[in-house]
Amino acid sequence: MRDESRPELSPEQKERLLAKIKSSKAYARAYQDVEFMGKKDLRPIRLQLELQKPEMVLREHKIRSTIVVFGSARILSPFEARLQLDIARKQAAAQPGSDALRRRVRQAQMRLEQSRYYEEARRFAALISRAQQNDKSLEFVMVTGGGPGIMEAANRGAWELGRKSIGLNITLPREQNPNPYMTPELSFQFHYFALRKMHFLMRAKALAVFPGGYGTFDELFETLTLVQTGKKRPLPIVLFGKEFWERVVDWQFLAQNGMISWADARLFKIVEHAEEGWEHIKRFWKRQREARRAKPGLSADPAEIAEEAEAARE
Repeated sequence: MRDESRPELSPEQKERLLAKIKSSKAYARAYQDVEFMGKKDLRPIRLQLELQKPEMVLREHKIRSTIVVFGSARILSPFEARLQLDIARKQAAAQPGSDALRRRVRQAQMRLEQSRYYEEARRFAALISRAQQNDKSLEFVMVTGGGPGIMEAANRGAWELGRKSIGLNITLPREQNPNPYMTPELSFQFHYFALRKMHFLMRAKALAVFPGGYGTFDELFETLTLVQTGKKRPLPIVLFGKEFWERVVDWQFLAQNGMISWADARLFKIVEHAEEGWEHIKRFWKRQREARRAKPGLSADPAEIAEEAEAARE
């Protein structure tokens, strides 16, 4: 029975109470509640979203296949490397007794030598983007980690020709800004390394790896492991820089000691120049097409084979 002695709320009082309800965290729509979406129990949902969003966007833009480019974020462009060397030399000349400044000059000289890899990655991306992207299809689109260094060089090579490229950036303790050469509508930011790695390889038809550190080695050896174990179909893997790769990894020693098979030591090809890398990629897919024609039983998915043949055209 209604208590007649309790007065009705005034319109103003009702508005204040409604405002409190609407401003409460509980009342917010779940998918709009950033704090709620960040809770530990929601991790499976966040993982699903990081898988789904880039996949949907890439499909909408009709990205059929990609070439992944990995390499150091610390490698500078020739212009930037020369600029830093000039500054280091001037500082060292002003304080000739400083050991620290002499070391800075040596480091700047090393960065200038390494800048050839930046230029090669830029040329590699331009060469393939010019050959593969046209009005009808987007094949072998460059995809990088979206950061500086080699990543910037590959995105830049496509950008300078007016072609599209993809960037898969990631949040890090030390903030990593995206490089300015990625195609804006194909630029993504990830929280989870695992989902980012999946998107690197889901459309990949080739892998190009330039000198780098832990991140570069992580991506390279994970890809080699996926191919070795059959979790990823074989694809051409090119390593740029013979002197670097043969010094940091003794592939022959690994095979001789039975840590990998001799076949595993041939899962990649070491090259020096962009043209070599592109020729190896084209030969690889040409052999794949010829093998399928010779053994039709291997062609389990006609649509996939047609896609690969189109992607590997010269």
